[in-house]
Amino acid sequence: MPVPHTSGAFADLVNKRVTKIFYDTYDQLPTMIPMVYGMETSSDQYETWSSVGSMGLHSQFTGSVTYGSQNQGYDVTATHLEWASGLQIERALYDDDRHGIWERKPVALATSARRTREVHGARMYNLGFSVDTTFYNNSEAVALFSNSHTTTSGASTASGFDNLTTSSLSATSVAASRVQMVGFLDDQALRFETMPSAIIHPPDLYDIAFEIVESAGKPDTANNNRNVHEGKYRLIEWRYLTDANNWFMVDEDKMKMMLTWFDRVPVEFAFAEEIDTLIAKWRSYMRYSMLWSDWRFGLGAQVT
Repeated sequence: MPVPHTSGAFADLVNKRVTKIFYDTYDQLPTMIPMVYGMETSSDQYETWSSVGSMGLHSQFTGSVTYGSQNQGYDVTATHLEWASGLQIERALYDDDRHGIWERKPVALATSARRTREVHGARMYNLGFSVDTTFYNNSEAVALFSNSHTTTSGASTASGFDNLTTSSLSATSVAASRVQMVGFLDDQALRFETMPSAIIHPPDLYDIAFEIVESAGKPDTANNNRNVHEGKYRLIEWRYLTDANNWFMVDEDKMKMMLTWFDRVPVEFAFAEEIDTLIAKWRSYMRYSMLWSDWRFGLGAQVT
């Protein structure tokens, strides 16, 4: 029997244990992605979504029904990208390890996989003030948070098509942003039913956000007036937001309708052994993408 057969038992033993450690760690790590995105699976190499505009208002009935029309909206295509990493363990390291070093390797790999997804999930907001085409292409060709949104219907975009502000987070700016959001218009320039329900912010703005939403009286004033924002919004702190000043107001229900995450291949863990070198290799692999199909779920503050 060939000598390398001795590594087979080593590989089977380590593979089962390392695989369990990987998935146990991965499943326990916190993730914000399902809180922000509608989650979908995909069976193709890309996903193309299109949209159809809204109907206009009813006309007075005078004996014959007036039939309205809808407009073809913008298309968006999400292309699933591949992400992978791996680790290697030598036979001697396994045999002589008295400090649990090799057991910490799959923990690090699982953490890396989860962090990679979180970084990419947050880029929808971190790069939302520019046209980001890494994972998707939207034919509107405008940033997610912009004061230059357009429509295919020919309706006026003079007002109601702006979901960008530059105001720093404060009670005053939250009030103004709410007014701005409830004034969003659809592709026919008719009122769009958006109702802000949450504020997404980086850790740096936690104290300000907490005071705005949790104070019984108006923040930063000696007046005893009631705080209209008290308990009004859910605070979503996202540690993967990279700008210490930018913040976002969203309608959570519509956010999950208009932001979509596609898992083409959920994270997987695989094993191979090099017979000649007695090195066991593990790798993780995942393939996914995301897109925004409509901007009317929220408002972004690019604070200068």
